[in-house]
Amino acid sequence: MRSTTLLPFLPALAAAIAAPAISGYNLAWSETFAGTAGATPDTAVWDIMDSIDTNQEVQDYTSDSRNLQISGGGTVQFIPRRATGGKWTSGRIETKDSWMATAGKSMIIQASIGLGTNAASNKQGLWPAFWTLGDAVRHGTGWPMCGELDIMEQVNGVMTGYGTAHCGPDETGGPCNEYTGAQKSVAIPDDGFHTWALKIDRTNLDWTQQTIQWILDGSVFYTLTGSDINDLGIWATIAHSPLYVLMNVAVGGSWPGDPNDETEDGFGSMMEVQYVAVYQST
Repeated sequence: MRSTTLLPFLPALAAAIAAPAISGYNLAWSETFAGTAGATPDTAVWDIMDSIDTNQEVQDYTSDSRNLQISGGGTVQFIPRRATGGKWTSGRIETKDSWMATAGKSMIIQASIGLGTNAASNKQGLWPAFWTLGDAVRHGTGWPMCGELDIMEQVNGVMTGYGTAHCGPDETGGPCNEYTGAQKSVAIPDDGFHTWALKIDRTNLDWTQQTIQWILDGSVFYTLTGSDINDLGIWATIAHSPLYVLMNVAVGGSWPGDPNDETEDGFGSMMEVQYVAVYQST
């Protein structure tokens, strides 16, 4: 149940930012998070999650506007909050729809993301993420065989972003080096808004030459090929199958570790998103 408490909302910073045009691509879908301050993201588009228990995380996800809200300035905000007894609360949303790159074409999933201005010393245990899961997980296929492509993750406030692929067949080893995943990192220039994108390119009909690329502000920082995976069935789970989009700020967990006494909650530790969009090549 949503809180009705009046909150000190951040002032609207700007009008909603439309997803930009990309040459050679059609805009298949986008969300610009229009609405009044304190509103919930559109539940016709998004599943608001509140019952996730993975990775030894310590947060509870809620639909409360203290954790998840439209800002009133054309953004959505994911705001971690310290609760009692060492617990935290935060926000997570997932698209109801999913998308895939079709044979002979390519697809881009992109968002403009800003990070809270608290110092890294006050972000221990915080884990903002923009990522995708294979829709197969909604139909009984377990992780990591369902496939997962993490477009942007940051841990502990360090100004490093990670792009990662997770794939089967097992939770250890395999072509994606589980549990860690096949991963590369990139320096995040600052905590302002930056464009993070994932491009799945199937224009080459030879699957070994197809690519998945991770892109920050238009520059590719990681390329994974079918030949890197070297297994058509596994490659298909991440490059030939429908994916849905997730955004959240996790707290604690197997990667960042638990928050500590110096970890600060609130807007200074949030993730804020101006738009998220899916593009299909013409």
